[in-house]
Amino acid sequence: MKKVLCAGEINVDLVLQGYTEFPVPGKEVLVRDFAMVMGSATAIMGMGLARLGTPVAFVGRVGEDAFGRFCLEQLASRGIDLSRVIRGGGVQTGLTVAITHPLDRALVTYLGAISALTGRDVPTTSMAGFHHLHSSSFFFQEGLRPDFPDLFARAQAAGLTTSLDTGYDSHEQWDGGLRATLEHTDLFFPNEVELAALTGTGDPAEGLRRLDNGRTRVVAKLGKNGAMTLDGGRAVHVPAYPVETIDTTGAGDSFNAGFLHRWLQGAPIVECLQLGAACGALSTLGLGGTAAQPTLAEAEALVERGR
Repeated sequence: MKKVLCAGEINVDLVLQGYTEFPVPGKEVLVRDFAMVMGSATAIMGMGLARLGTPVAFVGRVGEDAFGRFCLEQLASRGIDLSRVIRGGGVQTGLTVAITHPLDRALVTYLGAISALTGRDVPTTSMAGFHHLHSSSFFFQEGLRPDFPDLFARAQAAGLTTSLDTGYDSHEQWDGGLRATLEHTDLFFPNEVELAALTGTGDPAEGLRRLDNGRTRVVAKLGKNGAMTLDGGRAVHVPAYPVETIDTTGAGDSFNAGFLHRWLQGAPIVECLQLGAACGALSTLGLGGTAAQPTLAEAEALVERGR
């Protein structure tokens, strides 16, 4: 079985779920539920991938604090290899406050150790024995972002395939080396908002065509409208699987895990899309990004019910 190395951010999510109205300055609102859960897009994706049965190792940074210990315990609970994680270094573990609703969410993030990770922390020697390199939150990873093109180029030179998820660009510049990185990226996973911002069109199929560089497979996550990619220039679309959503946090990261799990097995693209959509849907049945991530059998059962 192919092994995946995840390089990226590790942080805690404090999830406030079910608000009566969205908070505004000077006003206090109530929520129905609260939880401290594993956060960060790269870590959630890695945990989802491990849950499906793909061997995963992680490169990242955490502080010597309670949040860091919590994160490492969560990752270790899925059998993820943490021997490459750097602890301490005078930084605090990153933190995201997620204010969620079944239909959407808002996030407030303190980067902390997320910004401290650089390309030097992911030497080519650390890639030995792996088949694939994944990273998310391209725009949040301020320390690693300038090194992404070199990191992915080194990974490919070492024989690994690569995948990337941007996350949202809070500065709304939508580049910062992204296009240079995509030259060395096999799979790229923007959501519908990111795809539109990157391409200037709200038509997903046209957006995919505008990002086509002849090398990277772009997979668009379209929320309630499913997912889409191009195959031989033709748009291939799968619908979303309807579920009783509790929390959408990390659903796109769980989609990435499902798609990548199938793709690493050499499955047809439509099957990759279907497993991704199933994993994304099932992950919304619990609070936070990882509590409801499905096993392979659970995800495959949803795909089968949807046929």
